[in-house]
Amino acid sequence: MRIIVVGAGVYGAAVAASLVRRGAAVTVVDAGAPGSGTSGASFSWVNSRDKRPLVYHELNVAGMAAHQRLAAAFPPGDWYHGGGGVEWTTDAAGLGAKVDGLVALGYGAKLLSRAEALELEPGIDPDRLPADGIAYYPDEGWVEPTRLIAHLLSRDVDVVAGDAVVGLDVSGDAVRAVRLEAGRVLAADAVVNCAGPQAAEVAAMAGLALPMRNLPCVLVYTSPVAVPLSRVVHAPDVHLRPEGDGRILLHSSEVDRGGQEAVDELVRAAASLYPGIRAATVESVRTGERPIPGDGLPVLGRVADLRNYFFAVSHSGVTLCLHAGELVADEVLGENRDDALAAFRFERFER
Repeated sequence: MRIIVVGAGVYGAAVAASLVRRGAAVTVVDAGAPGSGTSGASFSWVNSRDKRPLVYHELNVAGMAAHQRLAAAFPPGDWYHGGGGVEWTTDAAGLGAKVDGLVALGYGAKLLSRAEALELEPGIDPDRLPADGIAYYPDEGWVEPTRLIAHLLSRDVDVVAGDAVVGLDVSGDAVRAVRLEAGRVLAADAVVNCAGPQAAEVAAMAGLALPMRNLPCVLVYTSPVAVPLSRVVHAPDVHLRPEGDGRILLHSSEVDRGGQEAVDELVRAAASLYPGIRAATVESVRTGERPIPGDGLPVLGRVADLRNYFFAVSHSGVTLCLHAGELVADEVLGENRDDALAAFRFERFER
């Protein structure tokens, strides 16, 4: 089979790797370089602590396990970092109820005292922590997306970078070819839409109306600084994780709204929480766009009326990509995965 995957982010790379592993000939096309879009501007936190409904939570839990398996299979698996996640909020009772609910689902979660939290993250100012009611999720982690993409695309995947898809040739109930901006036409036995924020445009080329409500994501990267931060931390006014080479990645819902004032406030909040960050400067601010289908849930797998066209589009793409990518690849190769994908079909938007 000659399969064209549109988009060289985590989803496109994961789908392509799964297909190639099973003997398909795959070309991944992207308007930019692999990982240069949304995947390269993601907090890339692997989790399922706030994912609803249950079927979506279960999909994300399977995604978490897939990351752990891949990292174990290819040591050192330097793109994946475990260690769990720490969280506290201004609503201690609500957080406790969330932890109880997750435990009932079999998800790793427990409450810590201030002293126990400081054993995990000794760089936190103790005065910024509540006395107790701090949640810890031991099975969570984070990913360096560009390293993961490089690994996934390293084996017999043909990559066409810097050449946008401008059209699809459709005849009857199938896509026959993909047309690129530079004039090249790629014959296709199947096409997989992994175009992230541009998924609606690529769908429209096939005559499909995919509703999307993309949202901005603004990430702040510090200069290298000696701070003992080793996992994802969610405090009420700042989210942090290590970024490699001593850098710290900062995020909050406020900074997504943009503006230098929000960036400055985010850095102040981080320095208040981790005093060691006071020595850091802002090295870069990166803006991405979260691809969010109209109802917030993923769009995955085959399209009923276009037999060789498939979707792999969602928010939480870093968490989901490996597991969902396998499921989508199954369908590209002719297997029906309704058992896992029924809730995530494109056709729900046509009802």
